Amino acid sequence: MITITQLEYVVAVDTYRHFVTASEKCFVSQPTLSMQIKKLEEELDIVIFDRTKQPIIPTQIGQKVIEQARRVLAENNRIYSLIKEHKQDLSGELNMGIIPSLAPYLLPLFLGAFTKRYPEVKLNISELLSEDIIRMLQKDQLDIGILVTPIKEAGIFEKQLFYERMFLYVNNSHLLAQKARVEPEEIAGEGLWLLSHGHCFRSQVVNLCSYHDQLKERVSVNYESGSLETIKRLVEDEGGYTLLPELALTDQVLNNKKAQVKNIGASDPLREVSMVYSRNFVKNQLMEVLFNTIKEVIPSQLSLQTEGHIVEWRN
Repeated sequence: MITITQLEYVVAVDTYRHFVTASEKCFVSQPTLSMQIKKLEEELDIVIFDRTKQPIIPTQIGQKVIEQARRVLAENNRIYSLIKEHKQDLSGELNMGIIPSLAPYLLPLFLGAFTKRYPEVKLNISELLSEDIIRMLQKDQLDIGILVTPIKEAGIFEKQLFYERMFLYVNNSHLLAQKARVEPEEIAGEGLWLLSHGHCFRSQVVNLCSYHDQLKERVSVNYESGSLETIKRLVEDEGGYTLLPELALTDQVLNNKKAQVKNIGASDPLREVSMVYSRNFVKNQLMEVLFNTIKEVIPSQLSLQTEGHIVEWRN
């Protein structure tokens, strides 16, 4: 008979692609984990993992078994979640991923309020790139993610949080600083500072530059950074310009004497920010209270999509 423990071991090996690491994460010895998986394979008369490959990969039938195992484990965990909801027990852990272009601006808005209101909930937060969040959600290594949508990924659900406008931040010495409003096709020029590859905000900027039939990669890049804060300082001290999301428009940015904020185009570009989770998600009550806490503290003008157009980052 298949056991929950065997399914947990199988999923762990698929997640970490290494028997020793999987055994450590499951708090058992490697021989014990290997024996249980071998026992399951013998009972099913199949091979779940191709052990000749490094890292280990599932066989074709093994992948289907693993997908079903994840669903079974999610439903098993759902029983405990239902009991907690019935008892109105708001406790437990919530593992969350958030993208770097949101973390420094969004987290300070809601973390204090959330921890005070729900002291029995442990919120584990990791700052990750969007594709890493999606991959970890699919492997149940994260419960939820906060990132820019739409992502249009099978098995991933999107719950919209807010919409923020995108603005140009330009050094006073640059020619674009003389314009009241900058058109999207003017952005792909000399002096543009970008986030490095892998950041969804970089992809949005490139897509916006090509909004009027320009090639996506025809941008002049002096330097690429993983931090919007670094890029802001570069614009102020070295010249050039960049794009910033609305939450990044701090008082220091708005009142800076070296650079200024400009609107982009006749129809403001927007980025849609959502809380995302996989179809196997079981901590619905914890997600709802976190979602509602964020909705309460974000600026009211960001709550609804009114004007402007959403700039996508994922094709």
